[in-house]
Amino acid sequence: MRFYQVDPTLESYWRGVILFGKNFATYKFALAHALYDVSHAHEVIRLEDLAVPFSRHLCAHLRDATKQTLNMSKPGPLLKACMQFNDGTISDDQLIQQTVKHGFGIVLDAFHNVGGGPIAKQFFINEQRANKSIRLTDDFYHLTQSVQFHNLTHETDARWRLVEKAWEMNLPPELLDVHYDPNQETLFTLAKSSRITLTSCRNSLNGYQKGHCFYCHAPISLEAGHVQLADVDHFLPLKIQSSLPGVNLNGVWNLVLACQPCNRGIEGKSDRVPVLDLLYRIHARNEYFINSRLPLHEAIINQTGKNESQRRTFLNASWNAAFSLRLQTWKPPVRETLIL
Repeated sequence: MRFYQVDPTLESYWRGVILFGKNFATYKFALAHALYDVSHAHEVIRLEDLAVPFSRHLCAHLRDATKQTLNMSKPGPLLKACMQFNDGTISDDQLIQQTVKHGFGIVLDAFHNVGGGPIAKQFFINEQRANKSIRLTDDFYHLTQSVQFHNLTHETDARWRLVEKAWEMNLPPELLDVHYDPNQETLFTLAKSSRITLTSCRNSLNGYQKGHCFYCHAPISLEAGHVQLADVDHFLPLKIQSSLPGVNLNGVWNLVLACQPCNRGIEGKSDRVPVLDLLYRIHARNEYFINSRLPLHEAIINQTGKNESQRRTFLNASWNAAFSLRLQTWKPPVRETLIL
């Protein structure tokens, strides 16, 4: 997959798993969070020990998103056990037993598969059949030491919540339209005249930009109060809305994360229009959304076009509309090349 082939870092491979791998009834996300939790543990993790954070994350999400079980014809034994634990009808020990027995059969084998095959980097070795354990690899420990690691938890949770919301809403794809709330800094959609908050906008966008400013490639953070906390920016400024009737400039297709100097610094973008090279970049970013699916891909398709050719035409027309208002173009300072 181009996402990590053009930028073969450990962070890109991990994000490839989270953003583009199959969802395994959300077990993949629970496993990722469990691995974050045991990142300081010994190399060999017994399934019994891994089951503790794995089941805890599943139970927590099931309390808020029980309709995910409706995505399957029948909830499996592990999800049943999690619901029973949440209801107080089984004990913690019983939950762990059920997790060890039913929780890892598929997800450990399939975790590293993206696009029909295994990725080049493996973050653990599955030893459940021989030793009832997994073995964390050097690649996983190197990942935990990267400057991007603190962002991955937020990105994984945002992706998990988007998948859950897609199943919960059960909307026909053609009706799904995702918007940005600048006051709450969240993504939301409307269903039957009700407003449904999906998840944090920053956390949802960050993985697709690989943890860097969309414009200048400076590292950005998702941590509140951090000096590098990302801004959510409209790629094409809201000022051109009058030239684009019927176009949703608050749609995900037009939202990027930017460092504060690029967004609102003295030489920042402000109401100017990014140069053409950046238009090509946002097209590539939007195609990543579409390839990752559930549910942002449907919103981008609805807002920009059913196929790649239509989406390119839409972006070009929207970009050209800015010049009908005689807006200036803007280019970020040169730092590094952002590889999308």
